[in-house]
Amino acid sequence: MKKIILSLLFIFGLGFAILNFQGLANQGEFQSIVVNFREDINVTESLGFLSKNFALQPRLNSEFSERDHVYIFAGDKQLLKSLKKSPLKVAMEYIEPNYIYHSFDIPNDPLYTQQWNLHNINITPAWEETKGEGVTVAVIDTGVTQVPDLKETKIVPGYDFVNDKIDATDDVGHGTHVAGTIAQSTNNNYGVAGIAYQAQIMPIKVLAASGGGTIADIAEGIRFATDNGADVINMSLGGGGESKLLEDAINYAYEKGVVIIAAAGNANQNSASYPARYPRVISVSALDALGEKAPYSNFGAGVDISAPGGSDSGKILQNTIDPSTGESVFEGYQGTSMAAPHVAGVAALIKATGVNNPDEITQILKQSARRINEDSFNYFGAGHLDAGEAVKLALKGQITFKDFFRWLRDNGYINPKFWIDGGVVALLPKVAMVLGSYLLAFILRNYLPFNLSLNMGLVAGSSGLFFLRGFYIFDLPQWPFRVMGSSLPELGNSLNGSGMLNPIFASVLIPFLLIVLLLGNYSGKWFSVGVSLGVTSCLLITAFIHPSVWSLGSGLIASGFLIFNAVLCFGLANFVSRNEKFSNLV
Repeated sequence: MKKIILSLLFIFGLGFAILNFQGLANQGEFQSIVVNFREDINVTESLGFLSKNFALQPRLNSEFSERDHVYIFAGDKQLLKSLKKSPLKVAMEYIEPNYIYHSFDIPNDPLYTQQWNLHNINITPAWEETKGEGVTVAVIDTGVTQVPDLKETKIVPGYDFVNDKIDATDDVGHGTHVAGTIAQSTNNNYGVAGIAYQAQIMPIKVLAASGGGTIADIAEGIRFATDNGADVINMSLGGGGESKLLEDAINYAYEKGVVIIAAAGNANQNSASYPARYPRVISVSALDALGEKAPYSNFGAGVDISAPGGSDSGKILQNTIDPSTGESVFEGYQGTSMAAPHVAGVAALIKATGVNNPDEITQILKQSARRINEDSFNYFGAGHLDAGEAVKLALKGQITFKDFFRWLRDNGYINPKFWIDGGVVALLPKVAMVLGSYLLAFILRNYLPFNLSLNMGLVAGSSGLFFLRGFYIFDLPQWPFRVMGSSLPELGNSLNGSGMLNPIFASVLIPFLLIVLLLGNYSGKWFSVGVSLGVTSCLLITAFIHPSVWSLGSGLIASGFLIFNAVLCFGLANFVSRNEKFSNLV
């Protein structure tokens, strides 16, 4: 009896501690409180109580909320705490902060709203999956100067083939502008945004201040980029005349797994320029702000895809340098030179998802593009670039650990901030349930058990494989993961994802049936004992932190039901294991 009292006191104390644990930081922002009244009570009386005792005037959240009795009213943490302790709590299904959530991945760069081009390519859904981390994009151009809005962008060593030196600083502004479209520093409360803003930029200077550059320098630049770790190459340059030297360099890069993108040219002629014309180069034509072919853009033969290049009605805004002074400026440019880096940036996003083959990346870009049916002159190639659809297609069908780790990251478990933030609250109850079940087993037997069957029962009854509950793989149904991630008491509500426990599963009934069925089998008996102890821990902690049972509500009645059944489960385990000894037999 002493053991039972000690163990129950511990679980009660643990539940109380978790109930009152507020985390080490703010759990979220809210300015109002939401309450869901039970459907079997008189809402008018409850509203009158709030008005009389707390001077509150609750209102329905919307015209659709009346059926569910969902009301909101202004309030803070102190009011919420007071209401949870008031007599009104028995009339509520639940009462909680009306947290304010925000859309994800909308950059805080003040000039982002002027970047119509990023909205045009549907960049936001792509950012929810990847920002290009770990990918290196070589910008073969006039060089790159690390202007203020590239300060947070990692620039890896490149080369200046015009002046034969390591420092590939820009003296024109063209290459810096291109690099900004690909990977401008983003979410830095300054300037504009870039497409693959966690990617690295490798500056390769092959164009002189005059804007011209030789085939020999460009070919060497391609080989240098390939040999020094570039994943994607952008060439916002071109001209007439086929070159075997240049084509060999392109083939060399391609065979090493590098994706190569080039501008189609600005002569408004029915043919892409070189190097965009080469088969292993993705040739990009330009769109204006309305999604039409830009007036200057080449089209027809050799064009693979189209992307925003701008026109007089709307240019591509990035941070670059003023060539006359060398000072940082935010400048709008137009040209297929501006269209190509959009595709290079999205190629980097695709590469970051784990797709490595250049052919596959090209196909993803083309298949995900917004197709234009009436395009007899091949203005747009496969269609308009769509970053969101491209990344979605790249991820489709990939069943990897990436999804699991993303879930862990999004829920805070592998985010260092999690351990100094209130997010730890989400983990504490499950950990407490597992530890509580083991403590009960220890108190019951005076030593920690190493019986595999018992251990399995303790986990199954207390927490289940809880980390699987939020596991998400694209369009696959989530209920199998909820089932696998549920403890026994949670199985009754895992299929529909409800937060309210099924009173059949959250009771002594199933542990009792398991013991009756498995009592004659050694391993089965100890599994049943483990389940009983695990359920005991789960029900006790739930009774303190979130008592919510079908038909019993979320108040004292639900808590009492859970505590009563927890005591029965522990008594059942104690009765069955009395005078028995554990064995290492599994």
